Amino acid sequence: MKNAFVFLIIFIFSIHIMHSQQRTREHGIEIGVIPTGTLNAITDVPGVKVGHTTLIKGDSIRTGVTAILPHGGNMFQEKVPAAIFVGNGFGKLAGITQVNELGNIETPVILTNTLSVPTAMNAVISYTLQQEGNDAVQSVNAVVGETNDSYLNDIRGQHVKQEDVIDAIQNAAEKNVQEGNVGAGTGTVCFGYKGGIGTSSRKLPEDLGGYTLGVIVQTNFGGVLQIAGVNVGRELNKFSFSNQLLNNVDGSCMIVVATDAPLDHRNLERLAKRAFLGLAKTGGIASNGSGDYIIAFSTAEGVRVPYKIEGDLLEAEVVPNDLMSPLFMAAIEATEEAILNSLFMAETTTGRNGNTIESLPLEKILPILKEHNAIKD
Repeated sequence: MKNAFVFLIIFIFSIHIMHSQQRTREHGIEIGVIPTGTLNAITDVPGVKVGHTTLIKGDSIRTGVTAILPHGGNMFQEKVPAAIFVGNGFGKLAGITQVNELGNIETPVILTNTLSVPTAMNAVISYTLQQEGNDAVQSVNAVVGETNDSYLNDIRGQHVKQEDVIDAIQNAAEKNVQEGNVGAGTGTVCFGYKGGIGTSSRKLPEDLGGYTLGVIVQTNFGGVLQIAGVNVGRELNKFSFSNQLLNNVDGSCMIVVATDAPLDHRNLERLAKRAFLGLAKTGGIASNGSGDYIIAFSTAEGVRVPYKIEGDLLEAEVVPNDLMSPLFMAAIEATEEAILNSLFMAETTTGRNGNTIESLPLEKILPILKEHNAIKD
């Protein structure tokens, strides 16, 4: 009976923890004006899958891997148009030059920690070479992004292994909306609070194209936190350079934008640039030591690039310049909300050397937002 009672207490406590964090909109905070997709996640874009491997071991391993698959088929055989914009280049993003030279992505996109980029590249290469139909492939451009989680994680231990990356790819799902302390966001810090993985989406009305756009972020950067236009960092007197503990704002932010709008490389680059404005709207400053990158791709079947070309020309219908503005707006809004979701869904974490990063103090923040009419009743 005693053991059953203890189990019941643990179960109730676990349920409480599972439901203790709520997304931005669940608090009545609505970012922007464009409606969200069904899940309000990057996986609202048809075909996109997300998978995580979360590594929490002992008192110093707090890291992981997040995999984003533009579609569920053979990425090398059926590449997707893509572009990468560099907001600030203090980072180790693998694969960037070929993506921007040829205008496409041929592998899953992987996010992890800084010193695990080579491991993730090797894993993606092995995964691609072993896929059916890739027997003769001699070159693979693995796309791997990172942020530095060394405050909470024993990054020098290089605990991410190739099997962890493969596992994230293989467990990727179309309904995955896990956020906060998960995957590549397990050990990250944002605005002096616990950061992590966040996601959001926008669904354009039919008269503006009817396209879906989704964003997923790995947040690990600093600045002056703003939520729905309210300068929360100033209100809390906790912002970069406000005291000794917050003087180091370096970190990084990885932003991945997916859309089913048929776009070419040039307009995907323009789209990525607008997503960077979403980071600015949260108060991020793209500091000297912050690697801030936006990877944008289109999943539309009509613009995919086959590995084996039949004929001398590729034909594709793409969204014209004059109709890009709604997508620009969607990218800004979804990026802003994804970053906020990463904060709202993150939980207080203790890691390497006993370092502790607290989650957002919602008991202080929510009254501030109500005072500024930023919460919808």
